[in-house]
Amino acid sequence: MIVRAAAVQLAPVLHDRAGTLEKVLGAIDDAAGRGAEIIVFPETIVPYYPYFSFITPAAQMGPEHLRLYDQAVRVPGPETAAVAGAARAKGVVVLLGVTERDNGTLYNAQLLFDATGELVLKRRKITPTYHERMVWGQGDGSGLRVVQTRVGRVGALACWEHYNPLARFALMAQHEEIHCSQFPGSLVGQIFADQMEVTIRQHALEAAAFVINATAWLTEAQVESLAPEGPLRNALRGGCCTAIVSPEGRHLAPPLTEGEGVLLADLDMALVTKRKRMMDSVGHYARPELLSLLIDSQPKPVMRESAAEAGGTTDADRSANDAIAEPDRGAAVAWAASR
Repeated sequence: MIVRAAAVQLAPVLHDRAGTLEKVLGAIDDAAGRGAEIIVFPETIVPYYPYFSFITPAAQMGPEHLRLYDQAVRVPGPETAAVAGAARAKGVVVLLGVTERDNGTLYNAQLLFDATGELVLKRRKITPTYHERMVWGQGDGSGLRVVQTRVGRVGALACWEHYNPLARFALMAQHEEIHCSQFPGSLVGQIFADQMEVTIRQHALEAAAFVINATAWLTEAQVESLAPEGPLRNALRGGCCTAIVSPEGRHLAPPLTEGEGVLLADLDMALVTKRKRMMDSVGHYARPELLSLLIDSQPKPVMRESAAEAGGTTDADRSANDAIAEPDRGAAVAWAASR
């Protein structure tokens, strides 16, 4: 089975959710027209990554944080409906990064739409990184899932979640075949791109999975608008590595490191088995009697109603942010490495 994948490097329209969404829909149309069957977008591309939080002191970032609240995406909402419609119309799987607003809190969310347009996975970054903790709340283990899609078993992580080996192992143990990876891009400089490239290739090798990685891109005019002071502008340049990597750790096309564009590559799914024949981290190469992972995949709502008092299970026992039915989820699932 051959699957054509697309990784999109995109410049958001800063402070304009509708403008960025229009570019996302245009990229879906473009990539699908070139044969793409799965399309991955950068981290929180809609409405835009909170670059302001990296270069602005906490005491001064209130206005920009509130503007992000106004521009953030509600799930479900008109933006998710538009992307679902595009996925359905083009028959493509889409992984979109958004800043999600759930009442009074923002989250770094990854939304996976199947080729039918169904939202099959909504997950939230479990630990925002460094400056991001001033912007986003924390996700929970309910999003650490791999789902079956038209193109295969797909999982996703955002940015430095890839430095949490147990989070990656949780997806590996569910037999991930295609891993969708997202980073902000235009951040920190070349060292960020170099580290990212190592990280996604390592996951491809350990998981025996394809990795589709997408980063955003800021134009020079955008950099100047975000950082009026010259020295801070260097913090918003470089750090881009939109790439597609095989289970053998090879780039299937030269990575995009600057500018906007769509990276395309054909994924020969037989390479998953070829790699696992030699080294299956969650199968014959595992030692579950020595090392295994315990994962709590229950949602963590802030209020629960006692079933005894309510006379049965209520909606409050389920996650307040769970927009997707997940009937096969356990309270605490031990993913033995032999699975």
